[in-house]
Amino acid sequence: MAKFYLMGNYTAKAFQGFIANPDTDRGAAIKAVASAVGGKVLDYDIVRGSYDFIVSIDAPNFESMAAAKLATEASGAVTNITIMEPININSAAKLAAKVAAGYKAPGK
Repeated sequence: MAKFYLMGNYTAKAFQGFIANPDTDRGAAIKAVASAVGGKVLDYDIVRGSYDFIVSIDAPNFESMAAAKLATEASGAVTNITIMEPININSAAKLAAKVAAGYKAPGK
């Protein structure tokens, strides 16, 4: 299992649903989506700012999260889902050092 962070926005259609049923449990819906792709929700919050929600999920792979994005955005209730994965910055920096050693900028 791998850890993923998803941030996204609700659409006007979703907000209409929230207003029609203010007691709706979106956490249950998110758990169902995660379960359908073989994952488990670690955390879910409605947030203020550029995104409306953030979710942390343990899932088998990136493709499972892509499937969740496709299905939920196709519903018309959410949009702009961004899928992020944690990385090891030290490993990336070591690899970047190797790349930088052999890379020449244009004109140099």
